[in-house]
Amino acid sequence: MAVDVVRESARAGRFVLWEESPRDGAQAKTLMTADFRVRLARAQGRIFGGNGHRHVVFAAGFPAVCPQEFEAVRRVAVEAEGAVSVSAVCRGTAGDVRQALASVRGGAHARIMVIVPASEAMAGVMTHGTAEQALAKGAALVALARETDDTVAVDVCLADASRADHALTGEHAAHLTEAGAGVVVLADTVGDQLPEDAASLFTTVRRRAGDDVVLASHLHNDLGLALANTLQALRAGIRVHSASWLGIAERSGMVATEQLLFLLAYRPERTRALLGDGRDPWWTAPDLTLLPDLARMVAAETGAPLGVTTPVVGDGVGTISTGTPFVHPRLFEPYDPLELLGIEPRVILTHLASARVINAVAARLGHDLDPDQTRAAATWVKSRAYGQGHAVVDEGEFADYLTALTVPSARTPR
Repeated sequence: MAVDVVRESARAGRFVLWEESPRDGAQAKTLMTADFRVRLARAQGRIFGGNGHRHVVFAAGFPAVCPQEFEAVRRVAVEAEGAVSVSAVCRGTAGDVRQALASVRGGAHARIMVIVPASEAMAGVMTHGTAEQALAKGAALVALARETDDTVAVDVCLADASRADHALTGEHAAHLTEAGAGVVVLADTVGDQLPEDAASLFTTVRRRAGDDVVLASHLHNDLGLALANTLQALRAGIRVHSASWLGIAERSGMVATEQLLFLLAYRPERTRALLGDGRDPWWTAPDLTLLPDLARMVAAETGAPLGVTTPVVGDGVGTISTGTPFVHPRLFEPYDPLELLGIEPRVILTHLASARVINAVAARLGHDLDPDQTRAAATWVKSRAYGQGHAVVDEGEFADYLTALTVPSARTPR
């Protein structure tokens, strides 16, 4: 029987990321190729050095979808083994469980996750029975999987746990663990929780489940509260948390991987206060400088946009376009983008450009402007922005303007 490194990590107080972009991300109408899933899994493991398998569960896909999906999951299990803990996700049927086991069999730190409804409403839709019946069947499927191949860890995702009876959910989480489940994931499937609701869910279930149960969060972002709710789960002692690059997942998505990792790593003292138990959350602290390139890689593969206002990895990080932020950038930023993310600060020309910004861009382009030239250049930049109907002025056009302004032979004859 293989050591369950995810349970081991969580019980030691370490943070474990459950990466959902290849699997739940597909419900955001994205499709990652098998090649890309392998690349992403390996790259995500490198964030944590040699401890990627302890810090990342990579939900590689849903093998029952089609043969191509099975093959994609299989390739991740074989080609990214050891870099992360690879998981295949399946429905709560014996056939799906066996298929999921086959897709990851032989891989180091392989896992499967069985989806089981926790609420009466979800059980009626998914299994045409009661939640009690579905949860009992889930425990039997865990036992079946463990008997079939005890080298593969078996996890259970309790769908719609947020609308189930929390105390009973805790008792069932204990039964599932007794049957052999490694991690029991509590899902806010409909994304309707407020932070106080999330706190109640995880506190109550954890208390009723007991210390042997390792719980995880899977929180959707329909109200824009998935990150806040995940922090409540962290405060409640949960150490395994689902997330997805750029937040891609069903409907409005879920917690963004890059935001959650950055938030927990960029100010260690605040993280220690958040967790409240004094334990180090990392076997190896994440290399935050890898986040921007990985986010851009996912955006290019899936078509999910990186916007100007996307936190941590967006186009606006480290940019300056007005005077006071140019002189005192740290007064307007919560962190140093260059130091923590490797993002070089950039001064951008917009209609808000001050004289300092104009001169800084001009100097970068090789021009030393006198006061009259600075005023003229500022007038040109503002007129250009309003004339084109969007804020950012192309630096190539500005360079041509400066050449005409400062080099006598380049000026248009009168």
